[in-house]
Amino acid sequence: MAEPSKVIHVRNVGHEISENDLLQLFQPFGVITKLVMLRAKNQALLQMQDVPSAVNALQFYANVQPSIRGRNVYVQFSSHQELTTMDQSQGRGDEPNRILLVTVHHLMYPITVDVLYQVFSPHGSVEKIVTFQKSAGFQALIQYQTCQSAVVARSTLQGRNIYDGCCQLDIQFSNLDELQVNYNNDRSRDFTNPNLPTEQKGRTSQKPGYGDAGNMYAAQGSGGRAVGFPQMANSAAIAAAFGGGLPPGITRTNDRCTVLVSNLDPDRIDEDKLFNLFSIYGNIVRIKLLRNKPDHALVQMGDGFQAELAVHFLKGAMLFGKRLEVNFSKHQNITQGADTHEYVNSNLNRFNRNAAKNYRYCCSPTKMIHLSTLPQEITEEEIVSLLEEHGTIVNSKVFEMNGKKQALVQFESEEQATEALVCKHASSLSGSVIRISFSQLQNI
Repeated sequence: MAEPSKVIHVRNVGHEISENDLLQLFQPFGVITKLVMLRAKNQALLQMQDVPSAVNALQFYANVQPSIRGRNVYVQFSSHQELTTMDQSQGRGDEPNRILLVTVHHLMYPITVDVLYQVFSPHGSVEKIVTFQKSAGFQALIQYQTCQSAVVARSTLQGRNIYDGCCQLDIQFSNLDELQVNYNNDRSRDFTNPNLPTEQKGRTSQKPGYGDAGNMYAAQGSGGRAVGFPQMANSAAIAAAFGGGLPPGITRTNDRCTVLVSNLDPDRIDEDKLFNLFSIYGNIVRIKLLRNKPDHALVQMGDGFQAELAVHFLKGAMLFGKRLEVNFSKHQNITQGADTHEYVNSNLNRFNRNAAKNYRYCCSPTKMIHLSTLPQEITEEEIVSLLEEHGTIVNSKVFEMNGKKQALVQFESEEQATEALVCKHASSLSGSVIRISFSQLQNI
């Protein structure tokens, strides 16, 4: 193996693999500062913030075969210690600059220039702000009077929420030297020139260069694109979450939010178990078991797209010895009542944060489940003991990522893995509420 380097060489990168796919593969190990796609060679070069981050990534993938869209990719240290060439659209990453590129994840409320000014002005004199919408979500370029102010703002605000529980800030240094602002309005503002006109109706204040400048380092924040609840964001953000296109068979034309689930085992199913399964594909508003048809239930998803994903991926899945039938209901919504369970405000909904990242994990049930938010002292034996009542465990592995314990458990069948997920997701283990999802890895 080559000498350790913060630059990682990735091979067998097929044309169907996007930059965002690679970013998703390595983001758990640290900040990614540069990414170069070598399309002609089916390769890519990716630079982590430091050598330990790259070492952690390669140590993990030495034991777990990395796979993207069904294709195995192969990773090793690059002979380069530093990537010196960057596309003009990329930001500087960690090279200080007085202009910040800000991506706002989980956009639940409108973000205007005035809101951004209130957030960023306490850290220095803000000269200009430009906002725009890209596939990564809502973004802004914020120009300070001094580079030091920008450094302080980034250090203080990175990862913070503008509003409680939403509108999370992902901040990088831009590669631009000066912002050009033509209009003073809710989307752009030059605080050094209050006499600029407001935007003419039907015009846009976004300059072409700003779109390009935002496009790069939006790439790093791709794990949390602005996807609201219950309504989805724009089509570009959704498509980008799936690497530029929707899964085969998904049209995103459905507007029915409620699905009808039948052929359930009424003796073993309940609303929370249905929540655990269907929340993989979107946020859950409410669930109703039909008392006159005990093997039927209605599940209302956050929007029509999430309902479409649930129908697509769960139709025919096996659970408790029954093959599930999952179809769109004739009811647009479930009427709230004494026999409905409400989940709209549940913090267990998986798509409240990092929505786009969760869309990337949508798939039909697999034999492999991934466990996270585990107690730090957890052992592999305890994981097996927790899950073995649901089926034969073929293999298991406990590992640490970013200082947090996680695990992979492989069952003998998809049905056994589904039962384990349905019964044990969101259960408490030594004071921790564990999260379980299907993994698309083929083996451990």
